[in-house]
Amino acid sequence: MKKNVEKHLTLRERILETIRDAIMTGALKPGEKVAEPELASRFGISRTPIREAFRQLESEGYLTVVPRKGALVASFSPKDVEEFYAIKSILEGYAARKACSRLSTREITKLEGINDKLREIAAEGDVRHFFKVHNTFHDTFIKGAGNEKLHEMIGALLKKFQRLRLASLSKPGRMLISVEEHEKIIEAFRNRDAVLAEMLVQKNAEFGGKVLIEEERLQLNSSHYPETDL
Repeated sequence: MKKNVEKHLTLRERILETIRDAIMTGALKPGEKVAEPELASRFGISRTPIREAFRQLESEGYLTVVPRKGALVASFSPKDVEEFYAIKSILEGYAARKACSRLSTREITKLEGINDKLREIAAEGDVRHFFKVHNTFHDTFIKGAGNEKLHEMIGALLKKFQRLRLASLSKPGRMLISVEEHEKIIEAFRNRDAVLAEMLVQKNAEFGGKVLIEEERLQLNSSHYPETDL
């Protein structure tokens, strides 16, 4: 029984990663339909596990499941990006301020260890591994705020916009910048400077949004001015 469960979970994760990668690399474009039959044929399974994967990917912001149309790649406007990161910066900044006086020396040391690991991963260029460990860094101080409702709210928000956060960290140099930002945040925690910790965490979140909005702006400009042979 256990082996069957593990096999199922492994297959499920393969399906999830296949779709996530296709969306993140642009192989699947916003608004494009993700075909159930093709995935079922590729993995040699029924459509039920595919639909389960679609539901999870919808909760993570990758897909929109529309009745009678199926699963479509979700679209995010610059307004969506701006609003998400604005809310993220406020909530996480508040968590950092509250955590500043509550984090133990051991927890701050744990944050340092996590950030050292992130630096190693950034050097390797493994954005998916970086994303998972990066989540642990933020979750550590958010939990440290001692507010369970706040932790739940941030967790739900981050899950819904997982795609945006991964896209932001995927930009050239972004992982290393994140590590350097974390170092400043840790120093603020160590000095019990709640105002500075809040400001740095807010700045961290806001920068993540600006990276995506700037890229969208550049893409729009380049589409308006196509290259020509002179």
